[in-house]
Order: sequence, then structure tokens, then C-alpha cells
Amino acid sequence: MRVVIVGGGPAGLYTALLLMQAGPEHEVTVLERNRAQDTFGWGVVFSDQTLENFRAADEPTFQAITNNFAHWDDIDVFVHGRRITSGGHGFSGIARKKLLQILQERAAGLGVELRFCTDVRDDGELPSLGLGDADVIVAADGVNSTIRRKHERHFQPDLDSRSARFIWLGTTFPFDAFTFYIVENEHGVFQAHCYRFDEATSTFIVECDEASWLSAGFDRMDTPQTIARCEAMFGEWLGGHPLISNAAHRAGSPWTNFVRVRNAHWFHENIVLIGDAAHTAHFSIGSGTKLAMEDAISLGRSISGAGDMSLALQRYEDDRMMESLRLQNAARNSMEWFEHVKRYVHLPAEQFAYSLLTRSQRVSHENLRLRDATYVAGVERWFASLVSLVGGTAETAENAEKIKNREEGQVTAGGGTDEMSDTPPPMFTPFRLRGMTLHNRIIVSPMDMYSATNGTPNDFHLVHLGARGLGGAALVMTEMVCVSPEARITLGCTGLYSDEHVAEWRRIVAFMHEWTEAKVCLQLGHSGRKGSTCLPWEGTDLPLADQNWERIGPSPITYGPTLPPPREMSRADMQQILEDFVRATRMATEAKFDMIELHCAHGYLLSSFLTPVSNRRGDEYGGSLENRLRYPLEVFTAMRSEWPEAKPMSVRISATDWVEDGITAEESVAIGNAFVAAGADIIHVSTGQTTTEANPVFGRLFQTPYSDRIRNEARVPTIAVGNITEADQVNSIIAAGRADLVAIGRPHLSDPHWVLHAAAQQGFAGARWPVQYYQGRRQLEREIERAKAMAAPAPAANPRNKQVNG
Repeated sequence: MRVVIVGGGPAGLYTALLLMQAGPEHEVTVLERNRAQDTFGWGVVFSDQTLENFRAADEPTFQAITNNFAHWDDIDVFVHGRRITSGGHGFSGIARKKLLQILQERAAGLGVELRFCTDVRDDGELPSLGLGDADVIVAADGVNSTIRRKHERHFQPDLDSRSARFIWLGTTFPFDAFTFYIVENEHGVFQAHCYRFDEATSTFIVECDEASWLSAGFDRMDTPQTIARCEAMFGEWLGGHPLISNAAHRAGSPWTNFVRVRNAHWFHENIVLIGDAAHTAHFSIGSGTKLAMEDAISLGRSISGAGDMSLALQRYEDDRMMESLRLQNAARNSMEWFEHVKRYVHLPAEQFAYSLLTRSQRVSHENLRLRDATYVAGVERWFASLVSLVGGTAETAENAEKIKNREEGQVTAGGGTDEMSDTPPPMFTPFRLRGMTLHNRIIVSPMDMYSATNGTPNDFHLVHLGARGLGGAALVMTEMVCVSPEARITLGCTGLYSDEHVAEWRRIVAFMHEWTEAKVCLQLGHSGRKGSTCLPWEGTDLPLADQNWERIGPSPITYGPTLPPPREMSRADMQQILEDFVRATRMATEAKFDMIELHCAHGYLLSSFLTPVSNRRGDEYGGSLENRLRYPLEVFTAMRSEWPEAKPMSVRISATDWVEDGITAEESVAIGNAFVAAGADIIHVSTGQTTTEANPVFGRLFQTPYSDRIRNEARVPTIAVGNITEADQVNSIIAAGRADLVAIGRPHLSDPHWVLHAAAQQGFAGARWPVQYYQGRRQLEREIERAKAMAAPAPAANPRNKQVNG
């Protein structure tokens, strides 16, 4: 098989040597436009797991790479005059020039033909080089691949040039940890990513958002001027060591933007993409070279000895595309975190560092604990000691301990009291909203049950909500309770517009208050253009066959093809519905609810006013965001004036419509700010369900970034929701400051005691178990301890004991 590889970086060289190692009969040629000794990077980083992949692929290359490594376990974060250290991360660095030398020597030794100073602009030039009969052409020519560009109709590339600026420098400062420096000055926020890769040299990447870059005047500086400014900015840590550039080709404009590369297809006929030509991953997770060399492993395995090359290349694409997308998703989270460091720089040093470490969502609370239990214990102690300020009230760690100790009456089998763990995990710290203290950070999400009759809740609702209250959640939310008969989604929806409704809700709330530690939140809403539909198990978004009522909305725009358009609301309609919300608020006081949430999400009536996908009004209630906010704010303000001052209110919003012409990220922050300014205590951040044209990007924690942005840009408390299923995820969200509370929905449907089980799994004894369930608690804790003991590795034998016993 004759293979031509265009590009002599790690991807191309590693592919070449692996092919020759697998089949010495192959003819492999590498074409590289630069000289053998040229390189424009500094260091390359690999994780321990990546190195094991290299060992399995080619032991001599693995040995040569590891013999030249600088290894470290610690990450240091310098921020706010503090250094925060976390260990156990297991990374290694090597000079890019040394890596290329190793790969070049190994490839040449195996018989690869290496042609340097050979610039190939596209595959049409190969015949002139005597290489026109290649069986496979490997495009390893990088981010700006000319081969990919020539055949872009087939590869369908998607290139996203990011706004942040960075410059890749070196330094002689010998870092002993992977180090991040954060500098905040009059121009903005600047960060450096630093690590040593040999005895004498380290990588020093300086990055900043575009506004900070422009303010500092970097757009007007050449390389020497840029280096001088960066040396002054980070001088307190460099200790006199210089910063160095080796990118002479960028001397006049040394800064660049990261370009995220994706392709719909990775091969066309006998041409295949690899490395940065196929994909890129942001340098903040150090995976670009890792991905490229793992591509090479897969490609070599797929095509070596293949009978049908098309099937072999398809096998390679199938194998690597999903892995690259997975890493790109993690890299995207990391990239966006660093693009928006300004968003987080207000956080305390401890929380800022934790947020940085968990930014990609691949590293979680328990993952950090496995790496460095001492560090995580310190984070938990720090977090538990925080004073949580919300609405001018405070909850101290001392008060939190008193709340925990209310369980002291629970008698153990030995006759004493349960031994409390020293520090609660973040999810079990208290939180206060106005006069309401929650004993942990878990909410049972509002979930429609469609089981009411004429709007009246019944025993099902009592058992459903009561069971979740007994299960340990600090706050249980009702489903969307409708403010009038016409406000219902279906005939099975609950309401709060008659005395019968008040009596039944009072019965449910009274049970919760008497038998559980949970507070109860009423979610009020109006279905708008999504109303008068069948029960969901009878068909999704289908109009009722009879008993229909008129749908209304801000504009006569249908929600989807199965529903008729609503009637555009008049000012009289708006006033009547506002009064319906106020009446329901008054009734909520009679029913003794602890909190109210106004539903302004998911395409229901008030959500329809907020989003341009459904609000095309020409009056003062449509058009600009200020106008679109006007009516929802009028409703909220009227409710807030009716609701007791000491009781909190939240607002649920859809932070994105998942369509291009919907609510923007900046608008979602402004919406959160506007409701808090009007008196909301916390914003419940959801997304979507506003149009059937939506194209959401699902995944674990997929809505949490929207909560994160609103909380840390608007500086308002938030509730995160959306495919959050594990206690580990909750702890990570809360400790990092991505939300203040976490709403758990579907996991509570399959396990009403999700919170109590999470406490037992974490060994936290301060959870509020009902005293009646005490024996079940003890049995669960014993089973967990037994399982942990069985899973623990056996202790090593003591040689001295063997001798004595022998």
C-alpha cells in the first residue's frame, strides 16, 4: 500500500511510523513544508491515560517520549493574591521540538520517506512529485488545511473562530506545577497558562478577552512590545526570567484566535483528514496533540492490510468522530470558561480555583477527591463556613450546625445519637431566601402530573408531593398551577382559582409542614398558546376533541403545526390575567405556601411575551427586550406586592429558545436582572420548549451553563435544572458557584428518597431522615459500608509476619 501524508506534525509522523511498524511492505512518504528542525510551539502535554495508549501502539516511541518528560501532579491557581493548590492530576510535558525529533527518527528508522521543505498546496500537485499513484492520501496539514479547503464540498467543514486572543510564549522560569495566573487591572482580566516541559524551558500562554486586549493596546504592539508588556504584567511571579517568542513569522501581529474545527465527513474517496485538519480542541485542556496521535493509532489500525479502503476509512471515521466530539464538548466548556474569566473573577479565591478545575465538567467533585482528598476536604470546610447572603439575610456555619443537630433525638442502635460527619458536602449546606431557610440545596422540580379534576388536586398530589418531602429535599415545588380554567394546559392540570382548590392545597401543605422538613413552593402559570390540549399520554400537543377553550397569546403565532394560532391579547385581556395571578397569589397565602414561583418559561403565556419567536406585537409590549419584559414584569410586580414580604419568590425562565432568532444569551442575563430588580429572590434557569423549531443540544448538565452565566454575570442567585442526575454533579455545581440551588426532576420520580440516598452514599449523617424511617436508614448505611469494604483493595501482606508465621 502506498500512502502519502501531507504534513509532518505529530499527526502525520505518528501515522507514518505506525503504518510502517504494522506493515514494512508499505510505502509511506511524509511531505512537510518546513525544515526538520523548525517548530512554532513550545511544550506538549499528555495525561497518564494517553501515555498508556502510546505504550500499546508503539513501545519504542513511548519509551523515547517518557524519557524526555517533565512530570507534575499539582495545579496552582494564583488569584486575588492567593495561591490555591490541588494535586493528583498526573500530567507530563515534553518540548514540541523534542517530540517531533523523536517521531522523525522513529519514522525514518522504520523506512518512512521524509521530504522536508516540500510545500503541497493541494493533492493535485502530488503527480508532479512522483506520488500520483497513492492508495491513501492523509491530510495532516493542520487547521488551515489546503486539501480540506479544496474538497470542502465533500468534507463540509465547520470553522468557528473564537473572539478571545492568545499568544504562545516560552520562558526559562522552571514551573513545578501546572500554573494559572489571573491578573485583573484597569484594562480588564488576563490569564496565563504555564507548565514546564524540560529542565530549562516552560510554556507561557497569555490569553484575554477581546475587550481587555484592545483596552491594553495589544492590537497596536509587535512581538517585542507585547513581550515587554506581558513581562511587566506577570513580573511578580517570573522572578526576572524572560518571556520568549519563537514565532518569527508572526512578529508584527503575535496574537491569534483559536479556531474550532469540525467536519461532517472525514474522508472523500482516498483522501482522509487527521489531527487539526479534522478537528481542534482548545489548548486549555491540552488535547490537540493527544487527539491527533490517537487519530493516527486508529487510522493505522483501520487501513493497514485493509481489503476495501472505503470501508476501512469509514471504520476510522466512526471510531474517532464520536471521541473527538466528546472531547470538543469538554474543550468547549473549558474554552468558554477562559473566554469569560471576567464572569468569575469576582468569586472568592477558593471558589474561583474550584470553578477553574471543574470548568470542563469532565472533572467533578468526587473526581477531584480521588485526585486530592485533602484539597476537596478543604473546599468543603471553606464552603460550609460561608455566610450566604441573599436578600439581606445571612446563614452562618454555626446556624447550619444547629439546624443539623436538630436530629439529635434520633437514637442509634447503641443507645446514643448519630455521629455527624465533620463537614457537610456542598449540597447539604443550608441556604436562605428572605425568611425561609432551606436545610440543603436540593429542590424537587415542578413536574406536571395531569391528574386533577376541574383543577382540584387530590390524594395523588398529596402522596406524590408528600413522598418527595419525606425523601429529604429541602424544597418541593408543585407542578404549574393554573390561575384560571382557561389557563390550564389540559383538563388534568391543577388550578388555584376557587375555594375548593385552596382547601385541598392547604391540606397538602399542612401535611408537608407537619410531617416533613421540606418547604413548599407554588408554581403559578398560564398555558397561553399551548393550552386546551389532550393529556400527554393521549398525544403530544393535540387539541382537545371537545371542551376546548380559546387560546390567547401576545401575537397570533402558533406554537407548532398541531395547534391553531392563539388570539392576540388585548389590553383588557392582559389586565384580567394579571388580576387572575394576583387572586391566585392571595389564595396561596391562605393555603400557607412558603414560596411562589412565576412560570415565565417553556412557551407558556408569559414566556411567549419574553421571546421574539412568539411576540411580534407592534405596541409597547413587543419589539425590544424592554417592551417584551413589560407585561411579565407587571404581573410579577403585582404578585410581589400581594405576597408577604418575608416570603420569597422565584421566576422560571427559558434562557435560550435554541433557535437563531430567539432570546440571546445577553438578553437572558438582562431578563434575570430585571426580575431580581423587581423583587425576585432567585431565577430558575431552564431552556427551550418555546417553539417546535428548536434544536437543543442535549447532554448531562446541558442547561447548567445558562444558570452559570446568569448567576455570575447578573450576580443574582439561580436554580440550575436539566439532566442533573447525580449527587456528584450537584456538589460540583454548588461548590463552583454555577447555581445556588439545584432542581432534580426525573430522578425523583424513580426514587422519592433520592436526597436521603445521596446523603448515605456520601457518608453524611446530617440529612433529615423521618424518625419513622430510622431503621431503614441504618440498614442502608450498613449496606453501603459493606459494599465499600468489599470493593476496597486487600491490604498488602507483611513479609515480617510471613516469616514469623512460617
